[in-house]
Amino acid sequence: MPKKTLVKIFAIIAVAAIAFASFTSLGGDDNVSGSTSASGLPSVTDNAGEAPTITPPTGAAPTTLQSVDIIEGTGAEVLATSTITFHYTLMSWSDGQILESSWTSGQPAVFPLTQLIAGWQQGLPGMKVGGRRLLVVPPSLGYGVIPGHPLETETLIFSLDILAVS
Repeated sequence: MPKKTLVKIFAIIAVAAIAFASFTSLGGDDNVSGSTSASGLPSVTDNAGEAPTITPPTGAAPTTLQSVDIIEGTGAEVLATSTITFHYTLMSWSDGQILESSWTSGQPAVFPLTQLIAGWQQGLPGMKVGGRRLLVVPPSLGYGVIPGHPLETETLIFSLDILAVS
């Protein structure tokens, strides 16, 4: 094959690859992974073993539970009946402020999943030890079921790292 023909073929392939990459990044998948954000959801860093950095959300809060794996774990799987050991960071949707973080004290929390808010009971099963998950919990699955709770009307943003499951 003549050299000019090969150069033209490679040029066409390169242009097609660039066009494909541009197209998929503009209208492609809306999943959030690593530190990428989509649909106004906050972005969460994927620095395993360290406290995450969470970028405040934009736009209106979602009205349904949002669950996004930032780091996929490879260990034991969380079941609806599991007791979990985890680190968490809690941010409010309305003002983007960090409200609590177990990373601050360095002490992970340990609870049966059945004793935690409905958003966690629905959003954590299937997660594996070593994973980090972003959960955006509407009031109806958070503290909205507790009249008078300070976070009764707040959409909650959690970054959760599962350390152990029993």
